[in-house]
Amino acid sequence: MGLKFPRLAGWASRRVSLWLLLLALVVALLGLLVWLAGRYESSQVQTRLEHNAGEAAIDIRSGLNRNLQAFQALHTRERTVESWHAAARQMLHEKREILRLEWRDEALGLADFVETPFRASVFERLARDSRQADVGQTCMAARRISEAAYSPSYFLPQSDGLGMEVSDMCLPIMEAGRLTGYTVATYSLQGILGELVSKPLSRGVALSFTEADGTRLALYGMPARGSRVFIAQQLLDLPGTTMVIRMESRLGTPSLFPNVLTALVTAMSLALLVVLFLLGRDMRRRLQAEHDLGEALAFRKAMENSLLTGLRARDLQGRITYVNPAFCQMVGVPAQDLLNQSMPSPYWPPELAGIYQRRQEMRLAGSHLPREGHESVFMRRDGTRFPVLIMEAPLINAVGKHTGWMSAILDVSEQRRTEELSRASQDRLQASARLAMVGEMASLLSHELNQPLAAISSYATGSLNLLQGEAEDAMDSGNAGGAASALLLDDLQLAMRRIAEQAERAGKVIKSVHDFVRRSERVREAVAPQALLDAIMPLVTLQARKLGVRLAVEVDAACPPVLCDRTMVEQVLLNLARNGMQAMQGGDETGAAALSVQTEKLLTLRIRPAASNALSQWNEFAVIDRGQGISDEVARQLFTPFFTTKQEGMGLGLSLCRTVIEQHGGFLGYESACPQGTIFSFTLPVAAQAQARAQPVHQDN
Repeated sequence: MGLKFPRLAGWASRRVSLWLLLLALVVALLGLLVWLAGRYESSQVQTRLEHNAGEAAIDIRSGLNRNLQAFQALHTRERTVESWHAAARQMLHEKREILRLEWRDEALGLADFVETPFRASVFERLARDSRQADVGQTCMAARRISEAAYSPSYFLPQSDGLGMEVSDMCLPIMEAGRLTGYTVATYSLQGILGELVSKPLSRGVALSFTEADGTRLALYGMPARGSRVFIAQQLLDLPGTTMVIRMESRLGTPSLFPNVLTALVTAMSLALLVVLFLLGRDMRRRLQAEHDLGEALAFRKAMENSLLTGLRARDLQGRITYVNPAFCQMVGVPAQDLLNQSMPSPYWPPELAGIYQRRQEMRLAGSHLPREGHESVFMRRDGTRFPVLIMEAPLINAVGKHTGWMSAILDVSEQRRTEELSRASQDRLQASARLAMVGEMASLLSHELNQPLAAISSYATGSLNLLQGEAEDAMDSGNAGGAASALLLDDLQLAMRRIAEQAERAGKVIKSVHDFVRRSERVREAVAPQALLDAIMPLVTLQARKLGVRLAVEVDAACPPVLCDRTMVEQVLLNLARNGMQAMQGGDETGAAALSVQTEKLLTLRIRPAASNALSQWNEFAVIDRGQGISDEVARQLFTPFFTTKQEGMGLGLSLCRTVIEQHGGFLGYESACPQGTIFSFTLPVAAQAQARAQPVHQDN
């Protein structure tokens, strides 16, 4: 036991030594901190004082320069002594640092002078003439440097037993490069310090002018006393003289400051330990909360990025506060260009922006919005429009406050495209069904009409035979009545032959339509273009006479025969000719008025060689009318089956005509005629070229 106590005593002494050493280090650290703080404070005070001294020198130079400008302004125009005297007196009322202002001629003779009204004359005890030599030297120096010059300061005794330090300034007066006189101003050095230095710089400090050896010339303010006096000096270099501006300040640190600083540092050290402990515990909790929040945010972000539905959040003013990647991809605009955007939004079509803005203002004005969706149209960055379905609901924060609106946007363009395709498919199915019905009707009509037409042809042939026998009997009688009967019989025979021809032609047309509907093999032959016109001209002429239309036929003799289904091509020509004549009838008052200016209704049938090459030759058939033309709305559906502008039409004429021409390898189209009207034209292959192209194929078969 006796051995343990010395060990415990040694351990305790070492612990005390360590604590004493630690305490000594803390005290030394605090003392060093206080000393460094004092040094830093002193350096800051000295730096600020030197800066203020420099600012004071700048203020004095600026004030003297402003005075020079004022002196020059006194002689900017012709002045009399009286006017100069009044202006100078006004100037001395404003500038108290100037004690006396003189106007001297070029020989330094005194023309006029003005003294400050704020004190008695400074030259009362010492006459102004006693300083004439000094004024002459100063003005000579000013003339030599062609600018204002200042004299060294000198002392002027006053009548009250005191005195003041002053300095003269001489400014040459030049007119057209010629010296006309001088302006001499007597400055009070103390007035310069009090009037030209700004008040914030001179407050709480002592300003003085000193010579280079430290002799004080003038003082403004109370001089500082004590050991902790801060002094700053600044050189004021003026033309002709140099002075030193001295600034003194008693800005020291209080004696209690080190004790307060030590206590403050100790308290702050203890508080720092406690704060560090609390901060460590709070940091652990914060890290755990941030980890949980990061996991939740990552999970929510993954969900939002995987959505195909566009999400958009807006505040109460309609500004966009959040968009997900699906919405940005939908409109083709990055998120940074959408956030904080108000109305109009960049994805609104310009032609609908006004409507959307009014609608949004109405929706945003209400606190509760319906949750059912509404359709709209958005615009991508490339200008393409697409339909969307928008579902909008109020956005409520954690405390139940309404902060904005949340919108879910669905791109329904694919759905609309599918619906449009389905609708188009149904329209095509309906058109196909109607065409099938037309085909069945055509087959039925061709079957049912063949027998009546055959009967008509037989009756016509029998009538011709009877009429021919009667004509021979009338000719055998040889009298005048018999001759008249013979002529009548000839006319009847001509009419019956025409009936037989048209009945035969109607049968051929029905057979061609039947073959066309059944898609059977066509029988094509080489036909002269003139023969095609001659076949339809009786019907065209009859209708033209009925409608008051004049016909014009232009057939180029150089047109070779064409290879075609004669009956079907004749029907195409007949259909186009009838359409042209009906187009010139003026369906309304506007059309009638427009056609009234024409001299006649003219339908032109033209056949000429078309543009050809070495491989193929074509003939062009054209039907030209002088109607009102075809509007843009009608032109878009002109060749659509079952589309018609006629009340009694079925809308199959032009569609069937185009099909017939395309089956022949040609093209049916239209263009506007000049000055008005429409040209419908189609092409047919030349017979020799068509047979030559078909021959190798036939040989291969």
